[in-house]
Amino acid sequence: MDEIDRNITVALQLDGSAGLAELAKVAGLSVSATAERVKRLEERGVIRGWRADLDPAAAGCPLLAHILVAVAPGREDAAFRKAMRRHEAVLECHAVTGGWTYLLKVRLADLPALDNFLNEELRGLSGVQRLETLLAIATLKESAILPVAPATEE
Repeated sequence: MDEIDRNITVALQLDGSAGLAELAKVAGLSVSATAERVKRLEERGVIRGWRADLDPAAAGCPLLAHILVAVAPGREDAAFRKAMRRHEAVLECHAVTGGWTYLLKVRLADLPALDNFLNEELRGLSGVQRLETLLAIATLKESAILPVAPATEE
């Protein structure tokens, strides 16, 4: 990415609804040239999609939990990955190092919903050996804005 692409991606992360005229000012280009840049960023997979940033409480899922999961290796692992990709409460699923296999970030309505998720969804999956749940009691920072690397020569 050059400096113009970097400026466009930073601006879009801060305000995804920014119009092309606004982005053109940031980029120092014409509107049509900026539109081409945005299109190329989409085609290259730099911009993966367009979404609204919802307030979790307003969306009905104020409870935030991180769950460490140990899964037996083998076919169970593939089934676990597939199940986590499909579950809407699972915002993130990371394969991790150490004594655990995965780290999940989940958003749910309340403690009964968390209890159901743990007991019915996770423990019900073949190969799940153990879980540890960490409840967030306050969120000091939560962001999807990436620290875009400095521009590179193209």
